[in-house]
Amino acid sequence: MSSAPSHHHGSRVAARDHCLSLVRAVDRPTGAARYGRMFPGLDPLGTDPQLLMRAGSDGGICDAAAVLDQLAPDGDDATEAAGWPFFGQLIAHDITADRSPITGGVGPEELRNARSPKLNLEIVYSDGPIGSPYLFDHNDPAKFLLGPDGGDVPRNQQGVALIGDPRNDVHLFSLSLHVALLHAHNRIVDWLRENGVPEADVFDRARITLTWHYQWIVVHDFLPRLVGASLVEQVLAGGCRWFAPPSLEAYIPLEFADAAFRYGHGQIRHAYRLVDDGPALPLFPDLVGFGPLPADRRLDLTQVFDVPGRPPAQRAKRIDGRLAASLIGLPEQVTGAVDTAAYRSLAVRDLLRGETTGLPSGETVARLLGVEPLTDDELGQSWPHGTPLWFYILKEAEHRGAGDRLGPVGGRIVAEVLIGLLRADPASYLSLEPDWEPVLPVTGSGFGMADLLTFGIHRDQPARRP
Repeated sequence: MSSAPSHHHGSRVAARDHCLSLVRAVDRPTGAARYGRMFPGLDPLGTDPQLLMRAGSDGGICDAAAVLDQLAPDGDDATEAAGWPFFGQLIAHDITADRSPITGGVGPEELRNARSPKLNLEIVYSDGPIGSPYLFDHNDPAKFLLGPDGGDVPRNQQGVALIGDPRNDVHLFSLSLHVALLHAHNRIVDWLRENGVPEADVFDRARITLTWHYQWIVVHDFLPRLVGASLVEQVLAGGCRWFAPPSLEAYIPLEFADAAFRYGHGQIRHAYRLVDDGPALPLFPDLVGFGPLPADRRLDLTQVFDVPGRPPAQRAKRIDGRLAASLIGLPEQVTGAVDTAAYRSLAVRDLLRGETTGLPSGETVARLLGVEPLTDDELGQSWPHGTPLWFYILKEAEHRGAGDRLGPVGGRIVAEVLIGLLRADPASYLSLEPDWEPVLPVTGSGFGMADLLTFGIHRDQPARRP
């Protein structure tokens, strides 16, 4: 490796305007930053909101507390590690933000997506060192600013996180993943300098390097675990049948945002261990965010992701249509003040969101895709006119995916949307260099999430020259 080039930290003089980057957030297409329909020919289901609130409230069919006592310890553990649904939440924050009220009042065609429909880590980079200078180190603007000991994000004097998306501060797990991405970017900056990359190019190269590795993880590590490797290979080889927007015309389907990609709510464990031999704590209220991260509440990410050389991580909860108690009664820090107690339930919010955006039933989507619909026995109850798509996809995962992965309806929606978004983004690796492969160190047979986490922590790992 060549020696690092000389550079003047703190000079605040940039040789290149980083706002000209291919992946800057300001380039998002305004007209396309909306929501749309993946299956526009299907009619809205139309379910009585009171029925939805009863189903999602305390003691309803979506409440896991009723069956928890009947299970052996870890009896509802899934195959995959507990960190993956939180990685899915990170993806969701990266590509979609619907800020309309859950009670409706805004027509689906008028909904605005506050995020660009791209897997471009906008949640991390925002508008870069020029447009969002508060995110970066004043003495070295190519690097992110971190909290005083590196274990937290920087915060203002009132404890508010200075990050690209405040939703990543909602709880310990999303915040820990955000911090890990900041460390990975800063480590990539060091690596590029060690390899003689000109200082004027370092930030842009680091951003693209991290973004492409993140996209690779989505396609080759996250999706195969969630929908199955065969479906991923089929969509990559044969293209998307139901979601194939042209370049720069991507949008977020409501069937994805308000149903299929809310699958992760059903994978949240009842309690989590943060460190070896630590106590098991529920996600809410114990691990809620929106404030400085105390040293005794730091998460060892190897507790929720499998990393070579470490014991197996905790597993995600099996997907079965039931949510952990901490999600049926969300704290006010998450929901804000609500005038109806049922709105504290994430299940109620998910069910109502699908109703207000006019989603079709799970059965009608299944028939359109040529899939045999679930039976009433599999669904656990009979819905008067059809099953809400979100709940249907969770029950489909239970019965057609063994509780470990999405079934044919949920899997098809998620795989086509995420791969379709990458193909519609001219700056993604899948568009620019579809044969590209990761250049950061690999500990196993192929690059994955564990490698990115390890690279951000350990500085002695050699990487291929950029």
